Amino acid sequence: MRPRFLAPSASAVGQLVELPAEEAHHLTRVLRLARGAAVAVFDGRGREFDATVERATRGAVTVRLTAPVEATPEPRIPLTLAQAVLKGAAMDAVVRDAVMLGAAALRPIVTARTQIGLAALGRRRRVDHWRRIAVASAKQSRRAVVPPVDTPVAFETLAAAPAPPGLRLLLVEPSCAHPAVEAVGELAGQAAPEAAVVCVGPEGGWSAEELEVANRHRWRFLRLGRRTLRADAVPVAALAVLAHIWGDF
Repeated sequence: MRPRFLAPSASAVGQLVELPAEEAHHLTRVLRLARGAAVAVFDGRGREFDATVERATRGAVTVRLTAPVEATPEPRIPLTLAQAVLKGAAMDAVVRDAVMLGAAALRPIVTARTQIGLAALGRRRRVDHWRRIAVASAKQSRRAVVPPVDTPVAFETLAAAPAPPGLRLLLVEPSCAHPAVEAVGELAGQAAPEAAVVCVGPEGGWSAEELEVANRHRWRFLRLGRRTLRADAVPVAALAVLAHIWGDF
């Protein structure tokens, strides 16, 4: 398979396109490709092209778009992952895997038991880091769309926001006292929504107050099954199960 590179300005066959600096570095310094190499280029919004490298110098790469390519189809039902920020590399893995599984967008959230605050996230430029991971995962999984990674917000802000079309699902543990729909069984027997947001909590779980906030704003509580999963496994399992239920695999 041809190496793939993100080029947001790519738009038409015959166009000369300059790759962004990080993509140019990857082409010349990591893959060590040169003039004449055959590559693929996608714009991050759903279009993809075959291309040929016209110029490749340190920090500057230009490619010519030679033919349109039929991009990998996106999921029929856009599914946004609202994920409580996890510590260390666990959040990196969640972003990587969510993009690979077809998430339409990622919304990092800060909860009562999240181990890093909004101010610290801004200082550490974690969002820029996650956006680079999203690009790399889209390249690897052959998606032509790079889902946006939003600026982190407090859980209460997300929960109280006007409800978009579709389902709003809050993942809860098997022991949660609130009534919850079972993913396999009850949810699978219902009509697929036009879109969905699935919200996943932190390592320590939701606080009682957060569950009340979600309940008050009419989020539907969702269980995946009888087992308690690791925080970084929950979003992967949830995206995979929902994609299967709604026929998006």
